[in-house]
Amino acid sequence: MFTVLYGCSPLPSAYWVPYMSVSDLNFHIGDKVVYPNHGVGVIEQISSRSIGATIERFYLLNIKASSLKVMVPCNNAGSVGLRRVVRNGEIQKVIDLLSLAETNGSGDWKDRFKENSDRMRTGSLIEVAGVLKNLIALHQAKPLSFREKKMLERARYLLVSELAMARNCEESKIEEVLTAALAKCKLRFPEASEFQA
Repeated sequence: MFTVLYGCSPLPSAYWVPYMSVSDLNFHIGDKVVYPNHGVGVIEQISSRSIGATIERFYLLNIKASSLKVMVPCNNAGSVGLRRVVRNGEIQKVIDLLSLAETNGSGDWKDRFKENSDRMRTGSLIEVAGVLKNLIALHQAKPLSFREKKMLERARYLLVSELAMARNCEESKIEEVLTAALAKCKLRFPEASEFQA
């Protein structure tokens, strides 16, 4: 079964991932990519379909975490936020962000949740890391709501799985790196078991 996504309206320019160029949107079979808020996937196929009088090309992705098959029109890959897995320079930016002492976020639950949801949808790993850090800081100060716990779990998963894929290592190694980075600002990286019922 396929989920066909025809691409939402383009994201505002403030949300574009800075390292994405037009050449980065030319994917090939076997490329490891990130689909915003779903995580790492692999392009299994590039196919063409007739839609009315036009022929449209699609990337068929297999999302690693869920084995979900997603079809993304090639010409909408940028507008839906499809991108390559981060590179070393971006990995260091994420680690640096997690090491810094400051956190921010709205005090009002509804505003904070909306802001964090918007950040998660951008697909930017820097934004996901920011959400993770803010929710960890909040979690250490007071109990999170059910929805924020789920968001923290999702941000944790997206960050760990993509960095493990980028560095071609076990997720446990990435968890150690993230634990050390967060410890610099007195935050504790949550264990995956904390989210399981």
